[in-house]
Order: sequence, then structure tokens, then C-alpha cells
Amino acid sequence: MIRIGPAGSAGLGNEKALEKINELGLNAMEIEFTYGVRMSDSQAKSLGERARELDIALSVHCPYYINLASKENAKIEASKKRIMDSCQKAHLLGAGYVVFHAGFYQDRAKKETFDLIKKEVGDLAKAIKKNQWDVVLAPETTGKKSQFGDIDELLRLKKEAGCEFCVDFAHILARDGEIHYDGVFDKLKGMGHIHAHFSGIEYTEKGERRHVLTEKSAITPLAKKILERKVDIAIINESPDPITDSVKMKKALTQ
Repeated sequence: MIRIGPAGSAGLGNEKALEKINELGLNAMEIEFTYGVRMSDSQAKSLGERARELDIALSVHCPYYINLASKENAKIEASKKRIMDSCQKAHLLGAGYVVFHAGFYQDRAKKETFDLIKKEVGDLAKAIKKNQWDVVLAPETTGKKSQFGDIDELLRLKKEAGCEFCVDFAHILARDGEIHYDGVFDKLKGMGHIHAHFSGIEYTEKGERRHVLTEKSAITPLAKKILERKVDIAIINESPDPITDSVKMKKALTQ
């Protein structure tokens, strides 16, 4: 199945955004806790119930201030709390995937960074299981070379830490300077459902600068491969106009 929808509410507020998304024939939405987890339990439950009525699959994006490989233990603990707070709300929302940027290499070797993040993700997974929350940790492929999270690292993390991950196609392009969809989907074989992000992106040799509007020329190659390979995927658009650009993706996948 293919699900498509925006990251955030495009300024409408989550409740109105759900209705708008449904009117446009979209069927996914990522709740953005970008600057903090600010949602009451009752609001999360109500929003989740309405999403289920409309058959809109919800996911959650954790706050940006996360570094599970920090050299300061206090920052690691604060990062884990932000993820756990997001997971608690995601459970009430009925949102399966909890997306986050896992951390930075700083001046560490990639293997050392991997081992640190693997340990913290494992601890988070244990806490989620203990709380009986029906959510999935999904560290995201990142768009800067200074950040942990290329696709090979996350495939290994999935295998060794038991998490899932979010494939951000725009971030892969920004990080590597190019993207070959056949190569990416070859690596993702066997994953079953794929939770993904996509948008236009501006980048330099260091990687991502900012998300931009998603042009048809960027949408068409991805849409073609999704249809060709019959991929089970949710595509969350993160452009400055995520609802309009989600509709563009839907059209590309249904023409």
C-alpha cells in the first residue's frame, strides 16, 4: 500500500489539517514535535481517533534537539527523554513510527558513534517495551555528513538494535550529492513497509541546507521506481508547502 501526506499541519493546526488531508485524498500525516512535545494526552487520543476514522496513518517526529552520541551524559539523557515523551504521545495517537535524528559523529570514529547510538537505542527499546507502548523507533537517514545516519548505518542499526528507520530520500541526495533509486531500493529489500520522507532540497558539499518546494522533475523518478517495484511505503513530504507537494506526489503515483 502507498500512503502519502504532509509533515505537520501547514499552519492549519492538527485537527483542521486532518480534515484537509482527507478532502484531498491523502492518507498519512506526521505530527511534528519539532521544538518540544506540546500536546495533552486528551488531545492526542482525540486526534488519533479522528485519524483512524478517516484512515489517515499518523507518525511522529521528535524534537530536533537530540544527540544520542553526545560527549555530555546530561545531553544524552535529555535526548532520551525527548524521544520517550514523543513515544508516549505517539502511543496515545496510535502513531506507529517515531522519527528522530540520532546524533553527530563530532570527532569520533564512525564505529564508536555507531556503538554509542546502538546502546542508547537499545535502552529506549527496552523502556518502550516495559511501558507497553505500541510504537516503533525510526532513526532517520540524515542530510549532513557530520551526522550519524547514512543508509548503511541505519540498516545495521535495525539489524543489531531491533529498531526500524526512516528513509529520507532528499537527505540521501544531499548527503551523497546524488541518489540512485534502484540502489536504495535494492538495499531496502526485505523491509516490508518503508516509512519515508521526501521533498525538494538545497545542499552544498557539506550536505543539507534546507528543504525547498518539491518540483515535478524530482518527484517523477521516485514515483516511477515505487510503482515499478510495487513498494509498500508511506511518503511524508517535508517541503515548505507539504500538503500541496503531497498532492503532487499522489498525482504522480496515480496517473
